[in-house]
Amino acid sequence: MDRFDLVKESFMKKEVPACAPAGKTSDYYGELVFDRKKMCKYLDADSLQALLACIEGGKPLDRKTADGVARGMKEWAIEHGVTHVTHWFQPLTEGTAEKHDSLIDYDGKGGVIETFDGKMLAQQEPDASSFPSGGIRATFEARGYTAWDPTSPVFILDDTLCIPTVFISYTGEALDYKTPLKKALKAVSDAAVPICKYFDPGVTKVYSYLGWEQEYFLVDEGLYAARTDLMITGRTLFGHSSSKNQQLDDHYFAAIPPRVAAFMRDLEIAGHRLGIPLKTRHNEVAPNQFELAPIYGETNLANDQNQIVMNLMNRIARKHGFVVLLHEKPFDGVNGSGKHNNWSLGTDKGTQLLAPGKDAKGNLQFITFFVNVLAAVQKHNALLKASIASATNAHRLGANEAPPAIVSAFLGRTMTDVLHKLLEVPSDTPIEIAGKKSKSVGLVEIPEVFVDNTDRNRTSPFAFTGNRFEFRAVGSCANCAGAMTTLNAAVAEQLIAFKEDVEKEIAKGKKVPVAIMDALKPIIKSVIDTVCFDGNGYTEEWKKEAERRGLDIETNVPKMFCQFTKPASVEMFTKTGVYSEKELAARNDVKWETYVKKVQIESRVMVRMALNHIVPAALEYKGKLLKEVIMAKEIYGNLDNCTTELRILDDINKYVEAVRVKATAMKEARKKANVIEDTYERALAYHEIAESLYDLRKPIDKLEEVVDNKMWPLPKYRELLFIS
Repeated sequence: MDRFDLVKESFMKKEVPACAPAGKTSDYYGELVFDRKKMCKYLDADSLQALLACIEGGKPLDRKTADGVARGMKEWAIEHGVTHVTHWFQPLTEGTAEKHDSLIDYDGKGGVIETFDGKMLAQQEPDASSFPSGGIRATFEARGYTAWDPTSPVFILDDTLCIPTVFISYTGEALDYKTPLKKALKAVSDAAVPICKYFDPGVTKVYSYLGWEQEYFLVDEGLYAARTDLMITGRTLFGHSSSKNQQLDDHYFAAIPPRVAAFMRDLEIAGHRLGIPLKTRHNEVAPNQFELAPIYGETNLANDQNQIVMNLMNRIARKHGFVVLLHEKPFDGVNGSGKHNNWSLGTDKGTQLLAPGKDAKGNLQFITFFVNVLAAVQKHNALLKASIASATNAHRLGANEAPPAIVSAFLGRTMTDVLHKLLEVPSDTPIEIAGKKSKSVGLVEIPEVFVDNTDRNRTSPFAFTGNRFEFRAVGSCANCAGAMTTLNAAVAEQLIAFKEDVEKEIAKGKKVPVAIMDALKPIIKSVIDTVCFDGNGYTEEWKKEAERRGLDIETNVPKMFCQFTKPASVEMFTKTGVYSEKELAARNDVKWETYVKKVQIESRVMVRMALNHIVPAALEYKGKLLKEVIMAKEIYGNLDNCTTELRILDDINKYVEAVRVKATAMKEARKKANVIEDTYERALAYHEIAESLYDLRKPIDKLEEVVDNKMWPLPKYRELLFIS
């Protein structure tokens, strides 16, 4: 089947009916999750009380309680047709992992019986040798352990009971994303509670909240299968831009194509059954680009749910004849995909710490946390950028509405004015912050619109949006835990330091509100002068200004990763108990090695496709043109009528030779890079190769414009992006 048959087949595909369970969403929401409702039904009173104390208060679970919980889970699971159990974890592969064990065991009578106890629930031993460890584990050292995370509910996928777990090495180091994330969440709570007690002595815990916005592309699975680069790397390494792409802004928020809507409905139903509160769906800016988002939730759980959703997307899309692309930049020249991480803090008393209060006291509490978050971003702006850096996200940052590779904070006019005013008034002045304002549209039949006290800035990587910060630089295929671990740990460190400053002011005899403001003022002055920026982050002027302010402007991804092992980062992570120095060094090794492998794969695919797909197609067309030239000369005796053919032949010769030269140079560069023993130095060498990928792409994209459309071997952008 050639490219044209694939395109025709794609256009002919009918809408796949979506699954539609009877009843309202609330009737089946969470039916495949062992949530509070199931706990109350299936657990005995002692097990229930102990499990809730563990989840809500961090109390340890003993073996007897684990056995009781396992009995209830087994009963519930078997009622849903479960035959296997797995510890579901998040290794450093940027995906999830699972090893399935059957529930059966010998019954002592020649048969089998379903069994599931506290030991199987609490711990499992997967092979750790083949997962990235950065040298913590040698290949021949296979032992690693997964351990149950009771704060993230057990769920059912197909016939398997999935138990969210952490993953650690035999020697105790974290080999996953969840372990450091949970440590960072504990650190930020421990650091925030003492400050909250200045305002409400009853606060005992502070929660970190995450609302992720998942952007993605859909492509027809037949066309996907015809693009080796998409299949292997997740993005198109070649492809001339379509005459029409996103320049008319007609795809953004437009009516969702029926076939896509059917996929979205199935995805939402599957997510709701798993207790994932998927709320929003819409067309994004680029053709065939879409977005989904849930209701906000506690960060650890929200991150687990994002991992589940990404897996569901791939499975369900296939049923509708699609493939989901989660790469940050699958198509050149149109918007890439991000995963905006909306982040906030709240107390166990229901107070949102990053939302303006209802009175002066509430506003002071808000300003306290607001300013300290900015201070953490200021101090660790380079580290925060490193936390979202990857070989794939590097293609997105700074292009087509993605944030630039400089971490600054957007506040909006209201909050900027508030901070400036606080520097001018006495420290005991009550703080007033304007709320939403009504604005008339000018038509009698249209009600007044309530306008937020802050606008949005699409070029800001870290923007305040009224009651939260939006970390917009996170990549679409990333595990949110990487960015969330760093952010929460950085804020925890800053809050610890701030508490010490406040206590020093109180020791001088100042009242608490005055002491807090006196400790805040130098921080406010510092963040205003450095990290706060409300302008256009794309301009060259901002890059120069950011460097003058001391913000990190590095764009080399391997060099960005070095931030994790800088003294200030090591001190912050070790002080908050999130990472050990050994774990940080190991993770950097993993990051560099992953970077190398991804660029290496792209380079290999690019060279092979160039030489095996593109050049033969170009030479075939060249041969066709040469036959026409020869025939013309035989008939007319000269080449006067072959001007066009000869010019095209010249172009083909020029571009094919450029492809050959650049492909050969890339292969030689890989050979040199591959023999470099030091992981970091090898990553730097592969960064140079990554920078050269576009050089090889340019003559190939030129050939696409020249070679006969019928002979071109790959589906083109106009076909990939406009067939929903």
